[in-house]
Amino acid sequence: MRSALIGLVLLAAPVASAQEQEPRFAWPAACTLGQDCFIQNYIDAEPGPRFGNFRCDRLGYNGDNGTDIRLRDLAAMRKGVDILAAADGTVAGVRDGEPDVSVDQRGADAVRGKTAGNGVTIDHGGGWFTRYAHMKQGSVRVKPGDTVKAGQTLGQIGLSGNTEFPHVEFSVFREDASRKATFIDPFTALPVESGCNKTGHSLWAMDVPYIPTALLTAGFAAGQVDWDAARRGEYADVKGGRNAPLVVWAESFGVRAGDTQTVTINGPDGTQVFQYRTVLTDSKNLWTAFSGRRAPPEGWAPGTYTGRYQLERNGALVVDAERQVQVP
Repeated sequence: MRSALIGLVLLAAPVASAQEQEPRFAWPAACTLGQDCFIQNYIDAEPGPRFGNFRCDRLGYNGDNGTDIRLRDLAAMRKGVDILAAADGTVAGVRDGEPDVSVDQRGADAVRGKTAGNGVTIDHGGGWFTRYAHMKQGSVRVKPGDTVKAGQTLGQIGLSGNTEFPHVEFSVFREDASRKATFIDPFTALPVESGCNKTGHSLWAMDVPYIPTALLTAGFAAGQVDWDAARRGEYADVKGGRNAPLVVWAESFGVRAGDTQTVTINGPDGTQVFQYRTVLTDSKNLWTAFSGRRAPPEGWAPGTYTGRYQLERNGALVVDAERQVQVP
């Protein structure tokens, strides 16, 4: 999410020369990309009102100047995922004390002037800085002036500031001699709004794969899905009922118009008891879906029911997830 710079940078940066070596950044979170965390939004590379990330894809939003590394849900946030310093440096500023509450609940006025929420800014020398925003309340472990090493824990991923989902916004910027900050895309080393598909080079110290679409979380429900409850992990241990509906739900990111979505439920003997297929008409960076059926008049047979959520694009499966529920 877009976040304010004010309040996190507390120390002046040294003036950089043209010969200064660019930093290389380690992955800034204790999670594995594509397994337990994902890049929800990339930096906006396109100038003006259009959005396009460095791949000219639409995963992100207009004006964004950070890389949003998100967790699957709030349940993962509660367990705790560390934020790590991406390179050696000196802590230039911190903020803590902001609650982990979605801006949808708090409202924009509550985060005015502190949209980055809790965070840490690190000075890497040569005018280069990194900023880690939306950290968990009470998790910040460093203070201004501390020397940190790459991989050192700074705090944990949270939900503070102007955000609706648990993530760390990782931003890179560079100050010139007048201390004017320019945000840099770590995937290209180019300033934001330089244009998409421009030739550049990565500032990452390792390969960071581009994942345009993925499942975040899925499960069963016994009726209408409460998405806030689903994201809190409250459906993790749901039980089926003989006379209750069986509903499969899923949350994904990066769905595209033309994708085919299929929800299937098979009974204990493998017989299909429900299927719904539809072609999506809109592209969405975040997508929720649920579908299912009421219990038959005689009730569901006891046993294990398997739900499957699939998303197909150009003849290939981009999401394929199975979940099970027990009907006693």
